[in-house]
Amino acid sequence: MILQQLQAVKQRFDELSDLIIQPDIISDQKRYIEINKEYKDLKAVMDKRAEYLQLLDYQKEAEEILSDGSDAEMVDMAKLQLEEAKTGIPQLEQEIKLLLVPKDPEDAKNVVVEIRAGTGGDEASIFAGDLFRMYTKFCEAKGWKTNVIDLSEGTSGGYKEIQFEVMGEDVYGTLKFEAGVHRVQRVPQTETQGRVHTSAATVMVLPEAEEFDVHIDPKDVRIDFFCSSGPGGQSVNTTYSAVRLTHLPTGLVAQCQDEKSQHKNKDKAFRVLRSRLYDMELAKRQEEDAAKRNSQVSSGDRSAKIRTYNYPQGRVTDHRINLTLYDLPNIMNGDVGRVMEELKMVDNTERLKAQADVF
Repeated sequence: MILQQLQAVKQRFDELSDLIIQPDIISDQKRYIEINKEYKDLKAVMDKRAEYLQLLDYQKEAEEILSDGSDAEMVDMAKLQLEEAKTGIPQLEQEIKLLLVPKDPEDAKNVVVEIRAGTGGDEASIFAGDLFRMYTKFCEAKGWKTNVIDLSEGTSGGYKEIQFEVMGEDVYGTLKFEAGVHRVQRVPQTETQGRVHTSAATVMVLPEAEEFDVHIDPKDVRIDFFCSSGPGGQSVNTTYSAVRLTHLPTGLVAQCQDEKSQHKNKDKAFRVLRSRLYDMELAKRQEEDAAKRNSQVSSGDRSAKIRTYNYPQGRVTDHRINLTLYDLPNIMNGDVGRVMEELKMVDNTERLKAQADVF
């Protein structure tokens, strides 16, 4: 069955190989990006297919030598070859099956991340700042670009709320499981008696929507201009460069005051508004999908407590997959990718189970 699947993939890969060099495709940027993305995804499958077919050939060759049995030296070599093939084939089949699981079409998108301080007062704002630093360091290590859209600083440091864009390859597919309530357990700087407090911050990860993903009727949007607040240049608090958009049908609000230019702030705010509207529809689909799969790591429930950062014990626990790592300092310093990979692996396994009848 898996060979039939791979043959179908090869046919599609060959089609894409021809399409990707056609002048009319190259001149259509949107179409070219889509085809190039599919080509790269299938190239990974084709590489595994080549390894798989080679191992099948080795297995067949070894079995023929063993059935003949006339050359003792060749028989010994064939036994080793057969053992390697029998070990490698099931492993490769599993890897190929995971590659053949249909990808979430949103995974390739850039994102808007929102971090909001929750329960815990000043300590929650400080923790929101810690999470922002963790994510930006992770993105920097991945070679992704980050760009702050809007922020509201906490009174004792950190942020009451901060929004930032992340741009790179497969950003949403990597960060989407970070959405939810993050909890911290530690002794706050303001605590005089050394008691451990629990605070929380909420993270939202919105796939960045293009104009062709979401159409916004300008008549449905109220635009307000106001003076920027917080740190900045001389123009802060003197010019109406900050922009707030209100989508009247849904009541969704997006604002930006990070740029000195009113036009740039308006453009960023519209990107955020499009992403919020797109995310509303996506959340409905994810909820339906999670209900079908009974997914442990669904990114749909924004109110779920997903992770605890315990400073006295130096541990990070992700409650969805019962993963605990005793490496909190490094994780808070940006090495959170290990947790994300575990979440992605569990989700892929669940998706594979849902596709079991295909193989």
